[in-house]
Amino acid sequence: MKDKITETSILLFEKKGFSATSIQDIVDVLGVTKGTFYYYFSSKEQLLMDIHDAYITNLLERQGRIIHNDAIKQKEKIVQIIRLLITDIANNGPSARVYTREVRHLADDNIEKIKQKREQFRLNVENVIRKGIDQGEFKEDLRVDMITFGILGVTNWSYNWFRPEGEVSPQELVKIYADMILTGIQ
Repeated sequence: MKDKITETSILLFEKKGFSATSIQDIVDVLGVTKGTFYYYFSSKEQLLMDIHDAYITNLLERQGRIIHNDAIKQKEKIVQIIRLLITDIANNGPSARVYTREVRHLADDNIEKIKQKREQFRLNVENVIRKGIDQGEFKEDLRVDMITFGILGVTNWSYNWFRPEGEVSPQELVKIYADMILTGIQ
């Protein structure tokens, strides 16, 4: 039931927004009582925190498998991180939109926890770029921080407009972004 509450809430938060979605809305869709909701979550904000924490933790775990793979070059790691983010939007669009749009509704201490994990994701990308520079794969004079923000900005903003069933497939978008980014930094 906890997973059903979470899944339903993500869809409602995506459609109506966190503020406009009530606990009553969530339980009405599921046909359960508020008591059922409160059995699993102490508040709507705790539910939102669980959604955010699960989302970024999952991304960090998947990113970790990429960056710790010593069998591939840093250039390929950048492509795989781009693929990770775009395919995540394609496969988990509602979660990506809720994660990006609704973070402002978390309590300050929860926002801080999520920001730390987001920061770790960013720093991991920076480290890949630095290693790529050190290994001669990328230009030496790059502003690693700005390149990282650029990569994350272009990929993460895609949640706002990208529709996997549209004219451009996820694989094609990954190639477009990877070509654009790697052409600029190699």
